[in-house]
Amino acid sequence: MNEIIGIIVASVICWLNFVIIDTYFGLPQQPGVKGVQTVGDSIEKRNGDIAGGFFQGNILCSPDASAGTLIASIGYMILGIPGGILAAFFVFMGNRLCADPGYAGTTGSLTITVILFVCSFVGLTPEMFIAGICIAILTIQGIDQVRASIILGKIAKKFNRHAKE
Repeated sequence: MNEIIGIIVASVICWLNFVIIDTYFGLPQQPGVKGVQTVGDSIEKRNGDIAGGFFQGNILCSPDASAGTLIASIGYMILGIPGGILAAFFVFMGNRLCADPGYAGTTGSLTITVILFVCSFVGLTPEMFIAGICIAILTIQGIDQVRASIILGKIAKKFNRHAKE
């Protein structure tokens, strides 16, 4: 498969993987760890969505599905399926160290490991997914936090996971 097309496809898959899992596990609803309230309030003051701000804060302050997707992609590249499972274990331990009560990161690691295995049959490589998750994270955290928070807030409403206001 063409590398550019592969990275684009992997970016979309990674974005969907981590946004759906993190939203399902309630990242837009409330701060899960220290620092999230500050991020959410800052984004809301700039006319962003508080739920999207909480989502962004949660993935910034604790290893959630975005970090799980990245670490599992690296682990899969190095060791195959056992590398993805080992990454899930490391993310689980990272959540415990952050006193994060959730399992979004662990779930993201495990789901992307399965996705990587399935996608390997159509020519997508772990390297494409590593680049893809970096691009996906950049769209949420790095390009325009306010607009990203509005999109995340709309997704949170569809999942009935919007912040309690």
